[in-house]
Amino acid sequence: MENEPLIDDALKSELSALYRAPGRHYHNLAHIEAMLALAGDCRELLGDPEAIEAAIWFHDAVYDSKAKDNEAQSAALAEKKLAGRANPSRLNRISAMIVATATHQVPPFEDAAATRDASLFLDMDLSILGAAPDAFDAYERAVRREYHWVEEPMWRAGRSAVLKTFLAHPHIFHTQEFRQRFEPQARENMTRSLQALQTSL
Repeated sequence: MENEPLIDDALKSELSALYRAPGRHYHNLAHIEAMLALAGDCRELLGDPEAIEAAIWFHDAVYDSKAKDNEAQSAALAEKKLAGRANPSRLNRISAMIVATATHQVPPFEDAAATRDASLFLDMDLSILGAAPDAFDAYERAVRREYHWVEEPMWRAGRSAVLKTFLAHPHIFHTQEFRQRFEPQARENMTRSLQALQTSL
């Protein structure tokens, strides 16, 4: 069990198929690959890089823009697929990190290394917010396409509320590393987006 990788090629192939499903314009394989690249950049900071890799692969495995429990369903899929590959405490950590992507609040782990890993994982998930303006704009358009069924006034109101919540936080990112790299641009991007949304309300 311990020598077997958490995520082997067969599992990557199975999960890749889920991320290639029609209707996924942002929550797709490119998002997973971007997060895996960031995890590679941060590898020396991570206590359990393999667990982070597993959480990345599974965190959006179940994605339906009309559902409210995608994160819980993705965590349940991880628990099912990784059973026997990870011990229960490691599996619980992976599952808790996946569930935490619903709120982006760090899970209350007692272990400092697990808390740090979860903080970095959640920051990787939000790094698109601090991308270059054109990449951020492409992300926003892609998310809008995923929510194509939401009428424009409702979309503008809902999206504005999300952006305002993020901007009201003292920090968007949990870790110093990501704050330095992404926070100023993330605030610029979201402020610009919010203004655009509100001018048409």
